Amino acid sequence: MSSPKNATLPKRSISPIFWLLFGAGGMMAALIGPGLIIITGIMIPHGWGVPESFDSYASALAFARNPLGKLVLLAVIALLFWHAAERAFLTLHDMRVGPVLLLRWATYGLAAVLTLVVTAVLLAIGF
Repeated sequence: MSSPKNATLPKRSISPIFWLLFGAGGMMAALIGPGLIIITGIMIPHGWGVPESFDSYASALAFARNPLGKLVLLAVIALLFWHAAERAFLTLHDMRVGPVLLLRWATYGLAAVLTLVVTAVLLAIGF
């Protein structure tokens, strides 16, 4: 059975890219976020499970200067931004705050700018 010559193809969208970033960011937020909060926000400042000779600033700086550490930090932070951007977009869209295109530019644009800022800060730390 052949299709007619005038059949139109479905309109292509870049939405799957944003849904991929949203899903990955949600996974990071659910699996890695609580661990980071517990370790860096509670355990290390209170000295729980940390040897006396442990210097948290030096260790964090060494991790951030390592190329693989930079990639890990960029992935975690950027994916959390993209997850938040999709959440904000969907919330604003459901509330009918403004035109869809403006909401997309505002939310995804902010996530893109913040991703570039984090990249620049990580590169400024040095190797």
